[in-house]
Amino acid sequence: MIDLIDKQKLPRHVAIIMDGNGRWAKERGKDRLFGHQHGVISVREVVEGCAEIGIEYLTLYAFSTENWNRPESEVKGLMELLVATIRKEAESLHRNGVKLHVIGDLQSLPEACVDELNEAMAITAGNTTLNLILALSYSSKWEIVDAARKIAHKVITGELTEAEINEDAFKQCLATAEFPDPELMIRTSGEHRISNFLLFQLAYAELYFTHTHWPDFRKENLYEAVLNYQNRERRFGKISEQLRKEA
Repeated sequence: MIDLIDKQKLPRHVAIIMDGNGRWAKERGKDRLFGHQHGVISVREVVEGCAEIGIEYLTLYAFSTENWNRPESEVKGLMELLVATIRKEAESLHRNGVKLHVIGDLQSLPEACVDELNEAMAITAGNTTLNLILALSYSSKWEIVDAARKIAHKVITGELTEAEINEDAFKQCLATAEFPDPELMIRTSGEHRISNFLLFQLAYAELYFTHTHWPDFRKENLYEAVLNYQNRERRFGKISEQLRKEA
């Protein structure tokens, strides 16, 4: 399937809601953490797949602010899994030219997790093959409120005037300020919603939903989503005739 992909029409940025770990585990008579553990394999597959075909940015929705409301045992297990995974994968990411970034309310994460993240980001800081962005303790409502607070502070300090507040000024206050907006958003496990993920940034993204649970998601599933994206017409408010004239 990879041979069918047009390398000239790749999305620069793919964002993924990794859904279905718990359901996958339940179908096998296991606890939810078993599904999260197997989801790590899918993360490795998709990171490799993006690097192989030339996608520049990959954002993974790893843990939302709402996930803190899950059972304490699951949250504790997820945090421990996150620390162990980052520690184990950091050198592999570095060898493969992957640069790690993190967005979200990191102050709410355990200290050990933040320490591992900072170390992994330092190790991979000079890499250029793929930018891997983990959304941890993240939600769009948190991000947008935080951006509004930053805008207000800039106005109060005189760094920005009310007349200068526009889309670009607002984007510069978002957690994703240094990244292009995603062109393709993938959600696994059959749910058809965005779930408080990159609401501002996904304004013109193509949305792709698959019934495949995240622990079963592999490179071929990624390539299928990219091919689906390449067969869509991206108009950005224009009509098809205009696009043909501009081509």
